[in-house]
Amino acid sequence: METFEQILELDEDSESYDFAWEMASAYMDQAETTFEEMEEAIAKGECKKLSSLGHFLKGSSATLGVTKVQNSCELIQHYGDLRDIKTGKILTSDVALSKISAVLKEAKEQYKEAEIWLRKWYSEAKAQGRITEENEDD
Repeated sequence: METFEQILELDEDSESYDFAWEMASAYMDQAETTFEEMEEAIAKGECKKLSSLGHFLKGSSATLGVTKVQNSCELIQHYGDLRDIKTGKILTSDVALSKISAVLKEAKEQYKEAEIWLRKWYSEAKAQGRITEENEDD
């Protein structure tokens, strides 16, 4: 919540949450696209690509304060590098892909929870007139 509140402060001068909504909306689009790319990379066995995608979505998630997804994406990043940071062991690509599949499933569920919360928050802000119609992306 602390990170999210800092983003809201960026809109303080404009008396609306349009900028913060644009950030959240862009994040949701990025997350959906990145999850699809991760599924494709798993199917192709592309561990390095999964590491890169995990790193990318980790950063986007951190920007909005979506820490559960951030943490899951960090695991995907390391598993994609064939490293288990919990045990310090080097992984085979098959083991890494298996671990990534499990973490990706969790990350998608975590993301859905965050998306629902964000959309509810912004729906309430819109009802209060704090978000303009032309900048809302449903």
